[in-house]
Amino acid sequence: MDFKLEVAKKISSLADMETEKAMELMEIPPQPNMGDYAFPCFQLAKVMRKSPNMIAKDLAEKIERDDIVEKAEAAGGYLNFFINKTGFIKHTISQILDQGSKYGSSKEGEGKTVLVEFSSPNIAKPFHIGHLVNTITGNAIEKIFKHLGYNTIKLNHLGDYGTQFGKLISAYKRWGNDEIIEKDPINELLKIYVKFHEEAEKDPTLDDEARLYFKHLEDGESEAIALWQKFRELSLKEFKKLYVDFNIEFDSYTGESFYSDKMPEVVEILKDKKLLKESSGAQIVDLEQFNLPPCLILKSDGATIYATRDLAAAIYRKRTYDFYKSLYVVGNTQALHFKQFFSVLELAGFEWAKDCVHIGTSLVKFADRKLASRKGDVIYAKEVVDEAVEKTLEIINSKNPNLENKEEVAKKVGMGAIIYTFLKNNMGRDIVFSWEDMLTFEGESGPNVLYSYVRGKSILKKAGNISGNADFSYLKTEDEFNIVKQLGSFKETVEQAAERYEPFVITRYVTDLAKAYNKFYNSHPILSAEEEVKIARLALTKAVCNVLTTGLGLLGIQTPESM
Repeated sequence: MDFKLEVAKKISSLADMETEKAMELMEIPPQPNMGDYAFPCFQLAKVMRKSPNMIAKDLAEKIERDDIVEKAEAAGGYLNFFINKTGFIKHTISQILDQGSKYGSSKEGEGKTVLVEFSSPNIAKPFHIGHLVNTITGNAIEKIFKHLGYNTIKLNHLGDYGTQFGKLISAYKRWGNDEIIEKDPINELLKIYVKFHEEAEKDPTLDDEARLYFKHLEDGESEAIALWQKFRELSLKEFKKLYVDFNIEFDSYTGESFYSDKMPEVVEILKDKKLLKESSGAQIVDLEQFNLPPCLILKSDGATIYATRDLAAAIYRKRTYDFYKSLYVVGNTQALHFKQFFSVLELAGFEWAKDCVHIGTSLVKFADRKLASRKGDVIYAKEVVDEAVEKTLEIINSKNPNLENKEEVAKKVGMGAIIYTFLKNNMGRDIVFSWEDMLTFEGESGPNVLYSYVRGKSILKKAGNISGNADFSYLKTEDEFNIVKQLGSFKETVEQAAERYEPFVITRYVTDLAKAYNKFYNSHPILSAEEEVKIARLALTKAVCNVLTTGLGLLGIQTPESM
């Protein structure tokens, strides 16, 4: 039973309004003593030809007390509802314990496919912290949509095409050592790639050689293809180690190269629509009507660029998956590119262009160091993960040295801390990365939320098997009711996170739930309470643990059973 929906039905029957509209208008009062739901009567004034205050008063007198509503009061132009606490608590906790990890899920996405493109690192280049942000954010967004019943497809659009591969082939043939490369593929490939650029500054003919090798690759010459595949496989093998650590699997690793033979069709479509214009020998699409710079489709030498490949990929994906939404989880720095690319699709007559969405991820800034440019140190994802786990293990060794499976716990907590930090705020804000803030067991942090979960599990473990069903009428305190109200809003929270494409909505939710449970735990006995109260509070604790692990799971955070 959805108490908010039931209240909306009561409003709609008395005010001659559709239930859906009543649901949309309902609010949560700013103070608990003002009720659990509030309905503004201002929109009814014209229809009923009365003041909102009078309407609220009249409706309050007509609302009958039952298992849903304890009372209704007029407060100015608002009709405030106080729900039946015992009934709400019983229904909510019973539903959570019955549904388990399915709690908060729905069938709203049934029959609809959502594509989520995320991670997308470049072949033969280290996986840096920016890719890690995209990976963590995209993984959370996919899980959120999946929880709401959508058929989700995870796409890793690898950067595996372009002139840099001609340079890499040239570098490999000159300085590549298979034995060394096999031991540390990405770093070694990067070394010889950097060396190529250094040598090319002294000898510009190397660039001509690189262009020739890329031409061999485009023409399907066997040696060039074999080397390209070698670089791709070695890189992917390394990337997958990180994906395994974060418990991420992709449905497709189809990269830019896959669309190389599909780009001529894109050019033809744009020509047929008379959208291509010449500009300094290049072919562009004018986007002045969108107040955007032109989108380059073909360079002056006839070569395509990534915008052309993105157009080809979008068309292919629509034909293949017939998606409801196609989400691109890529850094905010690429916002202009996606505006241009989506606008070109729209001009070309593809109505589904409106279903393509760029979800711009945040930039990472370090509290104690700057994120360097290409000439300085790049922050690599593996370094961050390794250091987080190492620092977490140090904390565990100092606080709980006898903990079983402490390496496994350190990994879950350390990686959970990274995920929480990246998803802590909305994506319009930069991520400020600080080890001290990230790994603290106090305040708003991943370890603190995980500790709240572990605390609840520890209480349940100490309680052992409890005989008898819980009588929820024993949950009488304001703290207990506030927790259950939060538990009851979980489904709405997941829906809001999907609607806004913002995982931080769930991060905020689990943080607030953990805070509410900690307040309750510190103020009310559980194991030492009277038997009926103890059983009811243990059921509440179990429900909190269930929703915490589900919410954290939607963010990609794994919960340890001890800390």
